[in-house]
This record gives sequence, structure tokens and C-alpha cells, in this order.
Amino acid sequence: MWGQLIRQGRIDRKWTAKELAARANVSEQTVLAAEAGSRGAAVGTMVDLADLVGVPLFGIEDRAELAIRRHRGEEMLALLPSRVRRPRSGNSDDNF
Repeated sequence: MWGQLIRQGRIDRKWTAKELAARANVSEQTVLAAEAGSRGAAVGTMVDLADLVGVPLFGIEDRAELAIRRHRGEEMLALLPSRVRRPRSGNSDDNF
């Protein structure tokens, strides 16, 4: 689905796949694979392509709102422990 939206955005801007590739600093084949919905397309590349052609990410068109939500997400992730300890043995004492 994202690939189709990226292709439509590119066509709306009257860009060739080669022009979009140059703007995204990827190969034309990468653009074509992303537009075709290739499972091998990197998420970061898809996000970059979507941004370049104006596809709203996560249904949010306002870049300021997207930045605010990203910041909130980063704050929430910062509250998580850096690692989770697992019991060393297979026996855990969980009899309360």
C-alpha cells in the first residue's frame, strides 16, 4: 500500500523514478522495488521516499504534530529499563 502511495505521489509531482532516486540518494531499482511493495525495501528508505513525495506518515500530515508525537514516543521509551534480567536457572520462585 505504501508503495502505491509513493508511486502516486511521484507521478503527481511528474518525477521519474530516476529523479526520485536522486533526491532520496538511492538507486532507481530501489525506488521501483519500494513502489512494487518489495519485502526487501528498508523501512527507512520507505519513510524517506514517502516524505519526499508528500505521503503523510501514520496519517499525520502536519510535520510539527509528527515531531511532537515522535518526541512523546522517545520520552516513553526512555522510561523503559535498558535491559531485562532473566533468571539464571530454569527454576523461578514465583510462589507468592
